[in-house]
Amino acid sequence: MRIQAPLQTLAASALLALSLAATAQTKTTLLVYTALETDQLKAYQEGFNKVNPDIELKWVRDSTGVITAKLLAEKANPQADAVMGVAASSLALLDKNGMLEPYRPLNADAIMSQYIDKKKVPAWFGMDVWGATVCFNTVEAAKKNIPKPETWKDLLKPAYKGQIVMPNPASSGTGFFDVTAWLALWGDKGGLGDGWKYMDGLHENIAQYTHSGSKPCNMAASGEYVVGISFEYRANANKAKGAPIDLVFPKEGLGWDLEAFAIHKGTKKLDAAKKLADWASSKDAMLLYGKNFAITAQPGVAAPLANVPKDYEARLVKMDFAWAADNRERILAEWNKRYSAKSEPKK
Repeated sequence: MRIQAPLQTLAASALLALSLAATAQTKTTLLVYTALETDQLKAYQEGFNKVNPDIELKWVRDSTGVITAKLLAEKANPQADAVMGVAASSLALLDKNGMLEPYRPLNADAIMSQYIDKKKVPAWFGMDVWGATVCFNTVEAAKKNIPKPETWKDLLKPAYKGQIVMPNPASSGTGFFDVTAWLALWGDKGGLGDGWKYMDGLHENIAQYTHSGSKPCNMAASGEYVVGISFEYRANANKAKGAPIDLVFPKEGLGWDLEAFAIHKGTKKLDAAKKLADWASSKDAMLLYGKNFAITAQPGVAAPLANVPKDYEARLVKMDFAWAADNRERILAEWNKRYSAKSEPKK
C-alpha cells in the first residue's frame, strides 16, 4: 500500500526548496581578475567569505602582464567587476585609460600614503609590496664553482653565463619592476642610458626569459639553473619546502611593486565590489597578506619573514607608478627589440 506524506511535511519541503532557491538567486558572483599566486587565493577567498558569505568570487588568474593586456583588450567590452592583486603600475595604466571606478574603502585612512592612489577618491589602493629576490642554488653553484652574487652587477661576470633565468617584463610584473628599477638606478635616456647597458650585459648571461615571476625561482630551486631572478614570496616558499637555495637581495636596490586592488568601471555589481574593496583594505586582510609578504599597505601588521632582511623596506628603489604607466609601452617595445629572442615559447 502506498503511504502518502502528511500535508504539513510536503508544505515544509516546498518552503525549504523555495528558501534554498531564493538563497541561490540572491548570492552575487564577482568576476575578479588577479595575478595573485594560485596558492594564496583560497585563504583570501575564505577570509572574505567569513564577512560576506553571500558574495562568491570567481577568479580569472594569470601573470601580471597577461592580465593587464587582457583588461586593456576588453576596454570596450569590460568583463571584470574588480581587479585584485595586480601591480599598481598596471592599475595606474588602467586608470589613465579611464577604466577604474574611484572608491575610498572603509580602511583607506589606515593605508600608508605611498601605497595608495594620491587622488582624494583613489582609483586603487595597495595590499602589499612584492620585491625582487635572487634565488641562488648553493648545491649546483658549488658543483660549477660559481660564486654567490651580492650585487646586480655581479651577475654580469662570465661565471654566470647561461646560468641565469629571469621573467619577461611583458608577461610578468616581477620582470617589469626589475627593468624599471634598473632604469631608475642607472638611467633610461630613451634606450641610451646605463640601465639599458646593464641589461645588454645581463642578456649575455641569460639562459631564458620566462613568462612567470615565480618560474625562475622554481627553476633555480630544482637545480635547472643556478640563478633565478624572482620575488621574495616564491623564494621563501621554495626554501621552506627544503630547496637548496639562498635568498639574495642585491645591494644596489630592489625593484618592487604593489599588489593592489581596484573596482572596474562599469561593473553592474558595484555594491558587492565595494564590499570586496572594504575587506581587501581591512586589517584582517592585511594579516593574511602579511603571512606571505614582509610589507603590507597598513604598517605594523606583517610579522618578520624568515630570510628577509630587517631593512628590506629601506632597500626598495624609489618607484614612480605614474611614470611606469606612461612609459610602459615604450620600455617594453625597446626590451622586446633587444632581448626577446631568449624568451621561452608562449603556450
